[in-house]
Amino acid sequence: MSANILTERIKSARAKGRLALVPFLPGGYPDKDRFWDELAALDKSGADIIEIGMPFSDPVADGPVVEHASLKCLEAGVNLAWIIRGLAARKGALRAGLVLMGYLNPVLQYGLEAFAADAAGAGVHGVILADVPFEESGPIRAAFSPRGLSLIPLIGLNTDPGRMALYAREASGFAYFVSVLGTTGVRDFNAGLPEAVKGGLTSARKAFDLPLALGFGLKSPDQLAALDGLVDAAVFGSALIRHIDAGGDSAGFMQVWK
Repeated sequence: MSANILTERIKSARAKGRLALVPFLPGGYPDKDRFWDELAALDKSGADIIEIGMPFSDPVADGPVVEHASLKCLEAGVNLAWIIRGLAARKGALRAGLVLMGYLNPVLQYGLEAFAADAAGAGVHGVILADVPFEESGPIRAAFSPRGLSLIPLIGLNTDPGRMALYAREASGFAYFVSVLGTTGVRDFNAGLPEAVKGGLTSARKAFDLPLALGFGLKSPDQLAALDGLVDAAVFGSALIRHIDAGGDSAGFMQVWK
């Protein structure tokens, strides 16, 4: 399948009158065995795209919940090779589009060309690298594109329309809009999305022909109604991790968010 499966999964959800659901879970969390069960449960319970975190020791964009989970995975011996091997062993078993999310350092340690080949071979459709600006993305896209991997752009409140146009020129899959200037973690949007976020999303709509996903801040399904018409997909990570930490599971979490 091509990387366009990410676009297709989101458009399919929108055609059904709902936002696409994009849960995020660090690879190997809450432990190396249970992670694969949670991944399967997210898929079975209706996730349209699943983001798998690539644990890293210096996660500069991660808030405390995701950072703690990622460090726990590293302590358990999780690395990028372990994630890719596990996905390869389960290739074809998941309906959802698969995205790896993290930082450039582990990819470079793996080897850029080897990572692109192995990730695509394991059924991954896209990659988000939080610390790679557009100016440094050329070699990465050159390695990814021939193998059908999308390099998903991260844009946000500090991305001006001209820069959005740069990302849009090379983007595929979907565009990920970061709702805050800061790290991941739930935010209180009960009073509605801040005007700055609405303005940024309006600019992103003009720049991108691709679906827009919003992340970094969603904590409850009640927030989804406020997003309809502004974005096409909702990303949630910290809320899912907290649910699991409190004794829940992915299936129960997805039932609440559907």
